[in-house]
Amino acid sequence: MDADLNKNVMKSGTSIVGLVCKDGIVMAGDRRATIGGGLIMSKHSPKVIKINDYLVLSGTGVASDIDLSQRVIAAELKIKELRSRQRPTIKEAASLIGMMLYRNIRSPSMIPSIVGLLVAGVNTDGTTELYTVEPAGGVYPVTDYDANFSSGMPFILGLLERTYKKDMSIQEGVALGKECIQSSMERDSASGNGIDIITITKDGIKHVIAEDLKPGFIPRAN
Repeated sequence: MDADLNKNVMKSGTSIVGLVCKDGIVMAGDRRATIGGGLIMSKHSPKVIKINDYLVLSGTGVASDIDLSQRVIAAELKIKELRSRQRPTIKEAASLIGMMLYRNIRSPSMIPSIVGLLVAGVNTDGTTELYTVEPAGGVYPVTDYDANFSSGMPFILGLLERTYKKDMSIQEGVALGKECIQSSMERDSASGNGIDIITITKDGIKHVIAEDLKPGFIPRAN
C-alpha cells in the first residue's frame, strides 16, 4: 500500500528559496506539482503564499498537505491573535507552525502529513524574520538563505554558496531569487511552469513577480 501511495500521491517536488537582505526578506518559488513517476499534474500551483497581512509561507512536500497546512495555520494564528488581543511575533508564529508539524508527523495515520515550510514575516516594529521549519517540526532561524527540503535545493544552495551577499538590497535579492528558481528548473524535472516572488519589508508584503512560463510550441501551419 505504501508503494501505491508513493506512486500516486501528488507532490510539490519543488523549488523554493528564502533570502535575507539588509532591508527585508525575499521569498521565491516555482508553480509545478507532480505525481509519482514524474507526471505533471498541475502547472498552476504557486508555492509562495501570503496567508495574512504579516506572514508568508512557502512549502515543499505533498501538495494537499501544504494547502491544508497553510489554511489551518492562518486560522490558528487568527485564533491566537483574538485570544491574546495582540498579533503574534514572527518567532511565535514559526514556533506554533513547528509544533503543528511535529504533532502531524507523530499522530497515527495511514498517510502521515509530510510538509517542510519556509516562514517569513514582518513584526509590528517593522523588523523582518525568516525561519525554516523542517518536516519533523524543528524550527530554525535563517540569517542568510535556505531552500528547506525542496527537490531543487541542491541546485539552489550550490548557486547561493558563491553568489549570496550578506548586505544585498531587496532589489538584488529579487534578481537572485529569480535566478535561483530558473537555475533549478534547468535541472530539476519536478520544478517549473512559473515563478512567484514576494518581498517582506517594513513597508509590508508585496507580490513583485508572478510569471507563467509558456511552452515554446511551434504553431501548426494551416
